[in-house]
Amino acid sequence: MDYPAKPRPGSRVAVISPSAGLPALFPTVYELGLRRLRTEFGLEPVEYPTTRVMGASPADRARDVMAAFADPSISAVLSTIGGDDQLRLLRFLDPEVLRANPKPFLGYSDNTTLLNYLSGLGIVSYHGGSILVHFGRAGAMHPLTAESLSAALFTSDWYDLTESPDYTDESISWQTPDYESQTQPMFPSSGWQWHGAGGAAGGRLWGGNIEVLTWLLAADVVAAPPPNAIFFTETSEDMPPATEVYYMLRNLGERGWLGQFPAILVGRAKCWELLDKRLSPDAKRAYAEEQRAAVLRAVGEYAPNAIVVLDLDIGHTDPQLVLPYGGEAEVDADARRIRVHY
Repeated sequence: MDYPAKPRPGSRVAVISPSAGLPALFPTVYELGLRRLRTEFGLEPVEYPTTRVMGASPADRARDVMAAFADPSISAVLSTIGGDDQLRLLRFLDPEVLRANPKPFLGYSDNTTLLNYLSGLGIVSYHGGSILVHFGRAGAMHPLTAESLSAALFTSDWYDLTESPDYTDESISWQTPDYESQTQPMFPSSGWQWHGAGGAAGGRLWGGNIEVLTWLLAADVVAAPPPNAIFFTETSEDMPPATEVYYMLRNLGERGWLGQFPAILVGRAKCWELLDKRLSPDAKRAYAEEQRAAVLRAVGEYAPNAIVVLDLDIGHTDPQLVLPYGGEAEVDADARRIRVHY
């Protein structure tokens, strides 16, 4: 695996929408994210033809991906947001061009597609961060998110993941007047939940959003995990029922993969969605418990000797910690420590 060279303050970075051109619908939040990218990270964003276009064709979106990687003046590639259509880009990508021009790529959710594709080419990328959700967060970026993003973007060293004392899965509407001055609702966190084996495990990180991984498996375009990989996964704002989470993990087990992982890291479940799933506090707790139980059921059946850590801030909740996809990680159950190499 190749860790691409990192940008420096003042570097030009590509800002693309490989899944959905939501900056076209929410320009205020998008511009806020770009401003913070400039002022708080010292990077100069470079947009591409489909960055602010809803409904762009897979071929056009893929052309932006290829142009961003091929441009020698671009030092990193950042996604504006996820979506549900990135799978259709893969047939239009040129793996030789990407191999010849490795760059840090940052994204999550539907961007699991590109993260997994790049890992198959031997390129380490970064699961986390989006211009709209994280750089454009109401009020201010969460300090842990900002610190993790900065370390992933600018450093090449080991980084200890930190448990956050609070979190949220409830978002503020991007159409709210005076959005930037709003305050995110935060809730006390019970921290990480450790299960399974003791001891320590090390390996390359592989995984991503479990729903997107399932799509890649169904389309037979997934890049397989390396030997002794550390598996990480999380669920999206679609909030799949616990039975589906179990089935998706069971599929990995039947494929022979789940049992190969010495450690399994699972993101905190998102239990509330602004548009159509505004669950009550009791319903949120029940949904989260059901999802944890589904994960532990699958792991117990297929990977009983694995170290399991639940409720990490690595997915669709806030804050979000960045993981190097294909990069090194160490999970120490005895010391209750997780560190990754950016």
